[in-house]
Amino acid sequence: MDSNCQKVARIFEELDSVAPDAPFLALGQTVFWDEAMKSGLAVLNQKMGSQRRFVVGIHDTDYFAKSHSLKGSKGFAALPHNDTTTKDLWSAAGEFSALFGSEIVITKEKLLSGGAKVGKVEHSRPAKLDQLTEAWGWRGVVGLNRDTRITAEKQTRNVFPALQSTLDWAIDESLKSVACHGRPVCREQADRLMAIFCDALETPKSKTISGLYESMLDPLWEFVAGEKVEIETTATTQLLKFNSQTAHHKRFEVVDRFLNPETKTAARNAYDDAVRGSEIYTLDRFGTGALPFDLFIPGVGRGTLRIGNRGGVINTPEPVGFSFKKPITSAQELAEVLEAKFGSDIVLVGKAVSLILMLAREFVFVFHEGASSYVHRSAAMSQGLASAGHGLELNPILRIKYSAWDALKDVDQWFRFPEPFQRPYGAKELSAKSFAQQWREVGAKQSAMRSELAQCRRPMELVSYLQSRLSGQWESLEAEYQAMQQDLSKLSCQISKVKEKKQTVLAELRNAKAQRNETQHELGRHWRKKIWEKEPKCADWEDRTSIQQRLERIDGEIIDLRIKFRELAAEQDVLVSADAITKMRERRAEIAMEAELMRMELIRESVICMEGLEQSNRRPAAWWVPVVSPNGDWFRSIVRGAELRLEPLV
Repeated sequence: MDSNCQKVARIFEELDSVAPDAPFLALGQTVFWDEAMKSGLAVLNQKMGSQRRFVVGIHDTDYFAKSHSLKGSKGFAALPHNDTTTKDLWSAAGEFSALFGSEIVITKEKLLSGGAKVGKVEHSRPAKLDQLTEAWGWRGVVGLNRDTRITAEKQTRNVFPALQSTLDWAIDESLKSVACHGRPVCREQADRLMAIFCDALETPKSKTISGLYESMLDPLWEFVAGEKVEIETTATTQLLKFNSQTAHHKRFEVVDRFLNPETKTAARNAYDDAVRGSEIYTLDRFGTGALPFDLFIPGVGRGTLRIGNRGGVINTPEPVGFSFKKPITSAQELAEVLEAKFGSDIVLVGKAVSLILMLAREFVFVFHEGASSYVHRSAAMSQGLASAGHGLELNPILRIKYSAWDALKDVDQWFRFPEPFQRPYGAKELSAKSFAQQWREVGAKQSAMRSELAQCRRPMELVSYLQSRLSGQWESLEAEYQAMQQDLSKLSCQISKVKEKKQTVLAELRNAKAQRNETQHELGRHWRKKIWEKEPKCADWEDRTSIQQRLERIDGEIIDLRIKFRELAAEQDVLVSADAITKMRERRAEIAMEAELMRMELIRESVICMEGLEQSNRRPAAWWVPVVSPNGDWFRSIVRGAELRLEPLV
C-alpha cells in the first residue's frame, strides 16, 4: 500500500470512529459538472471493504436559474457568463463546461490589475468587453421568464431542448480539444454519455428535471468510474419531506432548537451571528417570526417559514397562512400543523447555512475542496449553539481534493489546444503527459506576465513590451509608433518654440499696454498741471506734443505685437492641424488601441490558463474524464492521487 493509500485508510478509520453509522451524502444541483467525480470515493469505499452506505442526491429544492438579460424572451436559453451583460447570471442546475473550461469570469477588476484601460475600451468597444470578460468554455441554461418554480417542479419537456443543445455544444467543443487521431474513440464515449441522457427521458421520473437528473445518477456514475458503484439515489425533496411520520428524524433536530422556548433565543442568535457580515440576511430581514428554513408546498412554491403564537405565514410568491391553537414548541408539532393544512408532501429545507446542519446530523457530507462556501458559517452557527449549551451531534464533512490535470501524467492522449491556450503554451498540440508537467509552470509565468503588463502605463511602453514578448506584427508596429513619436516629438519642439515666442510677445504686449496706461496718466497729469485753467507756455505745449507722440509710438508697437501674436498663433495652428499630423495622431491612437486590446487578450488568457485551470483541476466536469480517457487511465490516476480530510462542524 503506497503512502497515499495509507492516508486514505487512516481517514476511513477515523471516520469509522467518529461517525460509524452515518452514510456518505453527495448532493448536486446538476449531473453535468463535478458531482460524479465523487464516484472515486465510492470506489475507494468499496475497495476499503467499508459497509458505509453512499447516498447520492439531486439538490432540487433550489430555484432554477432565470435571467432578464433577454427582455421579452420566453422559454430557456444557454447564456455565457461575463462581467457586463450577464454579470449577475447564476445557473447551478443547468451549467455545462467544455474541456479545459471553467466558470471563472475575467472580471473588470482582473483586467485592471494588469493595467488595462477598461473605461477607454468600454466606451469605444462595449461589445468587445462582453467577449473579453466571458468565462471561457462555460454555458448556463436559464429561464427567460418570471417563473419562480424550483428544480423539482421544472417540467423536462420545457427545458430539455436547451439542455440537449448545450450538452451537444459542450461535447463538440471538448472533442475539438482532442487531437484528431484520438477523436473517434472519444466520440464513441461522448455518444454513450448522450445515450445516458436520452435514456433517462424514458424513465417514469423524467417528467421533471429533478427526476431526469436522478434517473441519470446510477448510469452516469458508472460511466465516469468505469465500473459499477454501489450508490443509493435520492433528492432533497425526498430527504427533507416534512410530515408527522418524518419529523422524528435527526435531520429535523435543529428545527427543534428554533421552536423550543428554552433554546430558540440562543438558536436565533447563533444563526444571526454566523451570517452577520455576509450577503446572507439575518432573520429579522425576513419578517417577524422568521426561521432559517423555507417550506416548499407542491404547486404553490417555496418561501421563508414564519411562526407566531397562534399562526404562521409562508412567504411563497403568493404568501399563504396557517393557524394553530397553542404555540408550537417542537418539530413534531410543527409537522402536524403543516401537514393538516398543506398535506404530507411538503418539504422543509434549511437556508444555506442551516441546511448543512440539518443533514450533517445524519450524514457525512462529501464536498470537493473549494465547494460550498457557506460551510464555515454553518460551523460558526454550530459552535454558537454549543457555546449556549444547545449543541448538536454533527458528523464531520469529508473533503476530497482531486488534481485532475496532474493526473494526466498517466494518460496516453494528445490535446489540440483551443485558442486561449495556444499562445501561453506556444503550441497547438500537446501530449497529456506534457500538459500535466507544464500547466502549473505556464500558470505561474502567466501570473508574472500580468504583473509585467501592469507596469506598462504609457502606450509606448506597452507597444515595446508586446514587441519583446510577441514579436510578429508588433516589430513593425513598434517601429512605426517610434517613428511617429519622433516626428511628433520634433513637431512638439517646433510648437514649443512657437509657444515660447508667443509668450515673449505676450510679455512685450503686457509691457507695452502698461507703458501706454502710464503714458495716458502722464498726459492727464500734464493737462491738469500745465494746461487746464492755466496760461500754458510754448514749452508746455511742446512737452504735451512729445507725450502724445510717445503714446502714438506705443499704440503702434501694440498693433505690431498683436499682428505678430496672430501670426505666431496661425503658425501654431498650421503645425497642430496639418493633415499629415492629424493622420499621424489618428494612426498613433489606432496602434495604442490595438495594444490595449492585445493587453486585455493576454490578461484574459492569463486568467483562463491560471485561475480557470486551477479551478477545473480541483473540480473538473466528471464526464470529461471517460470521454478523454476511455480506457479509464485518467480516472484511476485521479483517484490514486486523491487527498481526503475531515472537516469538523463542532
